[in-house]
Amino acid sequence: MATVTVHVNGRPYPVGCEDGQEAHVAALAQAFDRQVREVGQQVGQVGDLRLFLMAALILADEVQDARARLAEGGSGADARDAATALNSAAARIEALTERLG
Repeated sequence: MATVTVHVNGRPYPVGCEDGQEAHVAALAQAFDRQVREVGQQVGQVGDLRLFLMAALILADEVQDARARLAEGGSGADARDAATALNSAAARIEALTERLG
């Protein structure tokens, strides 16, 4: 297992990941950091835990909306592939969140 240090809200966090996934985890952390900083700008600095929770809820809402849109209008291989990709992304986000916690 590899370890990559990611920075969220200006703080370093060592995160374990599968070998070869370091760049992917770093990219996910950068996206999460952008969301955390955006929430921080909206609500102020209310502590990392609250900022992380708010950002995670926003991202989870976006994933849920995307799944709903796929379920409404999607059928066939493209919709299944997109749903599989979303499920995989959601699982990686959940795993990353657990590791950060």
